[in-house]
Amino acid sequence: MNMSMSMAEESFDRARAGELIAAKAGLDGALLPILHDLQKAFDHVPDAALPLIAEALNLSLADVRGVVSFYHDFKREPSGRHVLKICRAESCQAMGVEALVTHLAKAHQLTLGDTSKDGALTIEAVYCLGHCACSPAALFDNEPIGRLSPAMLDELVLQAGETSA
Repeated sequence: MNMSMSMAEESFDRARAGELIAAKAGLDGALLPILHDLQKAFDHVPDAALPLIAEALNLSLADVRGVVSFYHDFKREPSGRHVLKICRAESCQAMGVEALVTHLAKAHQLTLGDTSKDGALTIEAVYCLGHCACSPAALFDNEPIGRLSPAMLDELVLQAGETSA
């Protein structure tokens, strides 16, 4: 095993990526559908797939990288086993979400966009979950959580670590 390779690169299935790319390569505007399919299959858009896409679509590698980096929904690394999405829209800001983000960083050394070192938890920012009446709001593994507090955050981080062992 090459020690410089990330876990995402080690688990990359080149044949599967090639199948996904070939399935849509003939379509007009195929780049975004291919990227979505890759993310669905691999839980991110693997860097190793970018040259394959560029070749199949007759695009430069820079063009493909530019699209992946422009759209924030395309992930460059896989998510943790659990995902906590914290709403940062206006209602949640008004109800103190920034203090919760600060608490997460100080108490757990996790910031928005991070995955815990053990791979148990990924923290993501989202902009409006539609739970404004229960601000600050979040989703933990797609389950809504309202009136999020520092103690609740601590419990979610603990729960993610315990259920991932």
